[in-house]
Amino acid sequence: MLGNKKSGFSGSGGTTLISQDTTIVGDIHFAGSLDVEGLVQGNIVAESGKDGLVRIVGKGRVEGDIRAPSVVINGEVQGDVHSSKQVELASHARVQGNVFYNLVEMAAGSEVNGSLKHVGEGAEEAPQSPAADAPDTKVD
Repeated sequence: MLGNKKSGFSGSGGTTLISQDTTIVGDIHFAGSLDVEGLVQGNIVAESGKDGLVRIVGKGRVEGDIRAPSVVINGEVQGDVHSSKQVELASHARVQGNVFYNLVEMAAGSEVNGSLKHVGEGAEEAPQSPAADAPDTKVD
């Protein structure tokens, strides 16, 4: 079932919970599983070379990019989502940004205001500066 904590995803290591009414300001680097029920104002990055799982649940909200092998969203993300394995967008998912995925599952009612871009399994999306996304312009 979408958004269910017993989905087919698993993260090796422990689980970190950012509970409701909690705000984290700054980037989070983690291993294992990260459950966000509060607000994260910064990027979320899974430790390289390990299975990592990010779950944005309930009224959880992220204002920044997410980079993890597996991502489950049933809350709100304002930023890009980079997943080398699987992204699950549950019925209350709201993404304001691009989603880079190997496999994607979207439930009726989920919303992505950006692009869906397929990447191969194990592909690591390199961080880009804002200038990298700007169109090429020629000045005479």
